[in-house]
Amino acid sequence: MSDVLLVIDMQAGLFEQPRHLDAQVVDNINRLAASVRKAGGHVLFIQHDGLAGEEVEPGTPGWALLPTLDVHKEDGQLSKSACDGFLGTDLAARLRILAPKRLLISGCATDFCVDTTLRSAAALGFNVVAVTDAHTTADRPHLNAEQIIAHHHWMWEGLILPAGKHVTLRSTEQLL
Repeated sequence: MSDVLLVIDMQAGLFEQPRHLDAQVVDNINRLAASVRKAGGHVLFIQHDGLAGEEVEPGTPGWALLPTLDVHKEDGQLSKSACDGFLGTDLAARLRILAPKRLLISGCATDFCVDTTLRSAAALGFNVVAVTDAHTTADRPHLNAEQIIAHHHWMWEGLILPAGKHVTLRSTEQLL
């Protein structure tokens, strides 16, 4: 049993606007991915398929993964069309086959796709680890990105899940 690292929506079009500590987040994802691969685990990149004209329209430069991400040919890729990486995809089936010891969650945006996918993974019974310094978002009209991230960390730790299940929060350094 090994870890699976989910890398959610780290796409060029989503980084046209500033994201909180984006270079550090990419570096942390790359370090985690290398560690997971070395330990025999798997890395799965999830990309959002936007509608025609949106910044992440499939086949456009904005849909592509960030060029600073270290993507290997053996890494998995998955497309989604909603915030939830499980909705309408084969993500759950893939993960059931891989049977991860832990499901490490990273990516963009904390308050949309990262949060929704994390909650679905936890509800499906996976041993979820939110990597606290490997996800990011942008400032919103009502909160800045740092506040949004802190709020989601607090919420994820407090999720009420079936007996014996919880979301664990760990930094990149704690996982390496």
